[in-house]
Amino acid sequence: MRLEIEQINCLSDNYGYLVHDPESGETACMDTPETAPILDRLQQKGWQLSYIWNTHHHFDHAGNNLEIKQATGCTIIGPAGEADKIPGIDRAVDQGDSVQLGAHEAQVLNVGGHTLGHIAYYLPATDNAFVGDALFALGCGRVFEGTMGQMWDSLQKLAALPDATQVFCAHEYTAANAAFAATIDPDNQQLKDRIAEIGALRAANQPTVPTQIGLERATNPFLRPADAAIRAHLDMQSASDADVFAEIRARKDTF
Repeated sequence: MRLEIEQINCLSDNYGYLVHDPESGETACMDTPETAPILDRLQQKGWQLSYIWNTHHHFDHAGNNLEIKQATGCTIIGPAGEADKIPGIDRAVDQGDSVQLGAHEAQVLNVGGHTLGHIAYYLPATDNAFVGDALFALGCGRVFEGTMGQMWDSLQKLAALPDATQVFCAHEYTAANAAFAATIDPDNQQLKDRIAEIGALRAANQPTVPTQIGLERATNPFLRPADAAIRAHLDMQSASDADVFAEIRARKDTF
């Protein structure tokens, strides 16, 4: 049976997600950007919250853990590398671990870089990945705590997921990411087409998330440092993929 996923607008540009397994009745909340919208949606759907699955420790991802846990009695699962920074954590997980939502298994991926212990949750049976701030539509997270090399390794893990994987990232950053992507990969026709679609969606106040791994592999410059056209544009034909990625990320930081 498929999972039911509710996407919730939070704060100025965050997305919260409720993931519900109809068969078991269990529900997981992906991060806790804001309390009221999450509790309101649970009430509207008539769902009881079983878990919070945190991706990393930043306040707009874990800052409302305790309020929501107090209101629902849920269990909080979060990254082992940041367990001391995750409010109310009950279980710490890392690469190679898995978590359950009813009969559905989510594999835990360590995708550190944005923060040192950042994790993602990948549900292969339903082609869903909840990636926090590691990967965005046409972008990736700023490297605050880790290294560029660590971030590139993490993005490769996500890029290796099946093309049909639905990617639920935590922010509506796509329009700004698109403007930057056009400066890195200006001759990519698929990217040009996507930018037009993004403009239409945002003009209609529609979300650009979720995205798909296949689409990101074709259009997201942060996943494409091996591309010959990008390398030529950056005059980095003989550099390593990691170095090309680092250059793209550095340019985005000042864009």
